[in-house]
Amino acid sequence: MMNKFINDPDNLTTELLEGYVMAYSNQVAIGGENIIVRAHAKAEDKVAVITLGGSGHEPALSGFVGDGMLDCSVVGDIFAAPGAQRLFQALQMFKREAGILLVVLNHSGDIMSANMACQLAERTGIKVKTILTHDDISAGLDAPDEDRRGLAGCVPLIKIVGAAAEEGKSLDEIIEIGERFNARLATLAVAMKSCTHPQNGMTISDLPDGEIEIGMGQHGEGGGGRKQLVSANETAEEMIGLLMKKLQPKAGNKALLIINGVGATTHMEMNIVYRKAHQVLENAGIEVAAARIGELLTVQEQAGFQMILGLLDDDHIDYLNNKMSNAPYWTTIGK
Repeated sequence: MMNKFINDPDNLTTELLEGYVMAYSNQVAIGGENIIVRAHAKAEDKVAVITLGGSGHEPALSGFVGDGMLDCSVVGDIFAAPGAQRLFQALQMFKREAGILLVVLNHSGDIMSANMACQLAERTGIKVKTILTHDDISAGLDAPDEDRRGLAGCVPLIKIVGAAAEEGKSLDEIIEIGERFNARLATLAVAMKSCTHPQNGMTISDLPDGEIEIGMGQHGEGGGGRKQLVSANETAEEMIGLLMKKLQPKAGNKALLIINGVGATTHMEMNIVYRKAHQVLENAGIEVAAARIGELLTVQEQAGFQMILGLLDDDHIDYLNNKMSNAPYWTTIGK
């Protein structure tokens, strides 16, 4: 037996989704096998926003289905993309004249399913366009977008495009807003303990005590290299420095700063890390105009966090801070 509160490992995804919608039945519902939808559907004259991804990363991605954010999340098995047919089923459910925006994280399985489902959609007259997120900078500051993995930076992007869709922007307008944010978004992960696969108990990677890896991927894949564990301030300074080197912010810019816990890091630790990163940005004359600390996209009991930095235009700030959202794991009152 694994050291987890689970039942049959083969039923993990079904049971976690059933529990989720039971708890938040006023916000989300099951729309089909492993398909999560809003409890109260958006008007069909507005663009639908859909995403896909494996389970085991809760609250992502289904935790962000709700008013002002996602219309639908198509869920795969643990750490695995859903099949193209399941995604195509969701696209059929949301067929509309306004169109569908599909948010895809840059992982090979997600891309394969998205490409195949979009081809099927095109043949049946479904209007769908995609945004591919590629915020991970661990492949190198000069690495092409196609070599950069999608990490938790997808979540603020979903908040932005979801808000734009909610106010009635066209599909092309929403893509312009989202891609403008996507182009100035960077994420870097650090881990000090790997996760285990909850279906078989296998450790994804092995990190000795006292070592960290900056640049580790979402499932524990290798990244930028291992080093000795250092203080929160030293870790935060190194990571925010790399993110700033990638984005090249200037004094007077406005930024988004998020610390995303990945499963086994306490809020105490995340707050301390955030503090130093915020100070570095302030000292450089950069205003942190939107911020968040918490668990958005996790990977079981992995210890570590992702630091997300984005440079914001005024409309992005408005969508993040002022537009209503009512998803179980991201609620904004709105103005």
